[in-house]
Amino acid sequence: MYIAQAFNVLHDWWRYLVGLVIIIIAVVIGQIPLTVAIIFKVFKYGGGLQSLQGMDEAKMLSFLEPNLNLFLMLLSFAVGLLGLLLVSKYLHNQSFTHLTTSRKKIDWKRFWFIFFVWGIISSSFVLYDYFTSPEDYVVNFKLVPFLILCVIAIIFVPLQTSFEEYLFRGYLMQGIGVIVKNKWMPLIITSVVFGSLHIANPEVDKLGPVIMVYYIGTGLFLGIMTLMDEGMELSLGFHAANNLFTALLVTADWTAFQTHSILKDMSDPSEMAIGQIFVPVFIVFPILLLILSKIYGWTDWKEKLFGKVMEPAKAQIIIEEEL
Repeated sequence: MYIAQAFNVLHDWWRYLVGLVIIIIAVVIGQIPLTVAIIFKVFKYGGGLQSLQGMDEAKMLSFLEPNLNLFLMLLSFAVGLLGLLLVSKYLHNQSFTHLTTSRKKIDWKRFWFIFFVWGIISSSFVLYDYFTSPEDYVVNFKLVPFLILCVIAIIFVPLQTSFEEYLFRGYLMQGIGVIVKNKWMPLIITSVVFGSLHIANPEVDKLGPVIMVYYIGTGLFLGIMTLMDEGMELSLGFHAANNLFTALLVTADWTAFQTHSILKDMSDPSEMAIGQIFVPVFIVFPILLLILSKIYGWTDWKEKLFGKVMEPAKAQIIIEEEL
């Protein structure tokens, strides 16, 4: 079992607390170049630190050239991922494979399958909206900046999404699970915290608190995939595709990812809240879970999502007694 296998490594509660502090420190260190670049840009154009007070994130990030901004923003996640993997290896004596999946080796076929499936589906949604409402978009394509964007995005976006997945669906899912010894609590906690950490995104200012339904709902979707499939391969692939294809295909002045993408969305974000928030969470994601359950033969949903987490030895004893 994906969560229960954490019993086979060093899993004292204090190790997860110390590990989380180390990971946060790594992320903060990774944010230093972006912070320095913004401050330097502000002073260069005659501003001061006081000019940053009360400024929203989208406006603050607009000080930098989009490709440079994206690189520096994603760098903090890359450093965070490195910190997380070092914590897993040296503080918990846990292998990379063990953190990723309950299988003997990582199933990259699962990763690439969901990556291309969701990449095609999410891109189709954007293209459909573009062709049905062309007045809401402008073509933003510039060859050289776009090629630079491709290099940055292809390398660093998967590192960003992998950090979030390994932190929430991996490290914290396993850590909370072996502490509370059930599955529903780590699923709920990691999903809510995952969604809440997006509250500083510029999208929240434009769409309002209702956007949290999408962030927390996406966290639940990714967590359910991880628990049902006994591994993170599907959540890793889905998250990478979701952010990478979006970064390359469409941007807007009010999003966290402001890039040299092919299209720029000029529409009023408040008018598309229902379509972009509720439809994915309550229609698209459940349908996708149903399809994946048929492909990978998921069964016993109640046990895998709400069952107890027991040490492998104790679980084996209970199985033998039932037999």
